[in-house]
Amino acid sequence: MAPILLNCVGNDHKDYIKQHVQVKNPYLDTMEEDILYHFSLGTKTHNLPEMFGDIKFVCVGGSANRMKAFAQFMHQELKLSGNPEEIQDICAGTDRYCMYKVGPVLSISHGMGVPSISIMLHELIKLLHHAQCRDVVLFRLGTSGGVGLAPGTVVITAKAVDYSFLPQFEQVVLGKVITRSTELDEGVSNALLQCSSELNSFPTVIGNTMCTHDFYEGQGRLDGALCSFSHEEKLEYLSKAYEAGVRNIEMESTVFAAMCRVCGLKAAVICVALLNRFEGDQITASHDVLVEYQQRPQNLVSYFIKKRLGLNV
Repeated sequence: MAPILLNCVGNDHKDYIKQHVQVKNPYLDTMEEDILYHFSLGTKTHNLPEMFGDIKFVCVGGSANRMKAFAQFMHQELKLSGNPEEIQDICAGTDRYCMYKVGPVLSISHGMGVPSISIMLHELIKLLHHAQCRDVVLFRLGTSGGVGLAPGTVVITAKAVDYSFLPQFEQVVLGKVITRSTELDEGVSNALLQCSSELNSFPTVIGNTMCTHDFYEGQGRLDGALCSFSHEEKLEYLSKAYEAGVRNIEMESTVFAAMCRVCGLKAAVICVALLNRFEGDQITASHDVLVEYQQRPQNLVSYFIKKRLGLNV
């Protein structure tokens, strides 16, 4: 069956990013209560506008520990009162995700892969909608495998692409393939690149990001429990990816870009490359080096946020 293409934002891309956070589900209006089960939050049990109405920046990443550390880092960067070590996990009632609020910044973990982040995004977007948030920017901060890049390079995603290097996300709904655009906000990407230039602390590029469904065979790795291709076939595929503008590979960007676009949210994906996939498959850098690499997207987004808030940077 041919896929159904859904851009869902009209003809003018500039229009959708100015609108209130949208939910594309008419059934939500008929519900007396909306339970955000995986966040342990709800519209009757919590005053969501009071708790989250001032949110302007949402930062998501795979690791719960990393997103807690980012929240503590932002607490210090924004010079907020109180002890950053004492910030509380809003989702403490569940063990699926963690969530920390630091002034106008929300820091949330999403786990690994499209299924995990998509569940989180459904409930996050509903949360922002119920909280009546406006002018929100979402960032996915993560790690990735570089394609023709030196380890430590930060990639700001121009287009999130699938295994065929197409800027689309395919979702099976009631047995039909729904295809959604994965276009990201060019203005935010360019502003992030400018911030990196001002920081002048690490190499940063804008390039396409390929999203795969697993870490091993789906990314052309030769070191998994299964391998159905040769070393030469791997290099040929990576070369095709590079020629298509792909500069890194991860496992969440397409659904992140697609859902944000449909729901009227400006969004960006910022990932650091932990290795050059042309040179190997295993991550061999030391722990200390990897920790510093993982802080690079956080430092960049922190600088962006402070600049948007008019703070000294």
